[in-house]
Amino acid sequence: MRIGIFLVAAGFPGRPQGRVLRDCVEAIEVAEEAGFDDAWIAEHHFMSYGVCPSAATLAAVALGRTRTIGVGKAVSVLSTRHPVALAEQAAMLHHLSGGRFTLGVGRGGPWVDLEVFGTGLARFERGFAESLDLLCRALGRRTVSAEGEFFRFREVAMVPAASMRPVVACTSPETTRLAAERGLPMLLGMHLDDAGKAAMLADYDTTPPSASFISPATEAGMEAGADMARPAVRHVAAVVGHVADSTRAAVRELRTAMPRWLEPGLAGYVPVDGRRRPVRDVGEYVDFLTGVHPVGDAGRCVETIRRTREVTGLEHLILMVEGAGEHARTLENIRRLGAEVLPGLDG
Repeated sequence: MRIGIFLVAAGFPGRPQGRVLRDCVEAIEVAEEAGFDDAWIAEHHFMSYGVCPSAATLAAVALGRTRTIGVGKAVSVLSTRHPVALAEQAAMLHHLSGGRFTLGVGRGGPWVDLEVFGTGLARFERGFAESLDLLCRALGRRTVSAEGEFFRFREVAMVPAASMRPVVACTSPETTRLAAERGLPMLLGMHLDDAGKAAMLADYDTTPPSASFISPATEAGMEAGADMARPAVRHVAAVVGHVADSTRAAVRELRTAMPRWLEPGLAGYVPVDGRRRPVRDVGEYVDFLTGVHPVGDAGRCVETIRRTREVTGLEHLILMVEGAGEHARTLENIRRLGAEVLPGLDG
């Protein structure tokens, strides 16, 4: 099983934002020492929920300070980015890191980002598929061109060219279908319990791949009668990961700290068009997170991760480790998860 960490660059009150970013790099260095497979960095704009507006920049620094750990971007919002520029950026990180970088992308939401970056609500409402397909072409070919609604340009060379597949953040049946049709792995969020994850994976598995995205090798196998309708795909799921001497202590610590971050952080999602923003009861959400994710003593964390694997079939989890709010506690959490939980998952 592949286990990584997930860093939101959480803007807890009283923590200087520059310090949070530097602390994220240190956390990735410690995660490498602790034996984690990878570290994924969230990207947000104009909000304290996450104070990293360029996960690629932070990833570049982290990749330069580490040697073995993979680094992923979770995620770039395609509704506000040019897919070819994003592909160029990802290709650079891929080559400079020796293949340790993974690009995650998502549709995003109807937030003020669309106004600030000038892409508009239309890109969010109907442009995601076009953006995703252009990104995939730019990451899989030596040249790329476009003749769509949102992107139209002559053929140009991809420099540097790279062969990469993005991971797609999926929170709806529509994005699940798009990922499944293209054979792209999904990134599932912390808001899902095991049953929710399993349901989305089942939807993915029952969505036939689109003929437009079947590789020649897969098509040949299907014509020969082989069960090759979809190549193997390794999905990723984010969960909260927090270990303490007892489950009661771990839960208490997160129930005390996380609302201080989530309350103002989630309020930072400002709709671009005046629509009402969904409001979540923060206390109930923290209770949900601590109840369904690996939060507790080491034994409970191991048991919870194993149960997730059994129920969903997932073989790659990334643990959000910043829930206690203090950087020293985050580093302690990473080290303890590496020393007490990872060994229990072997075999």
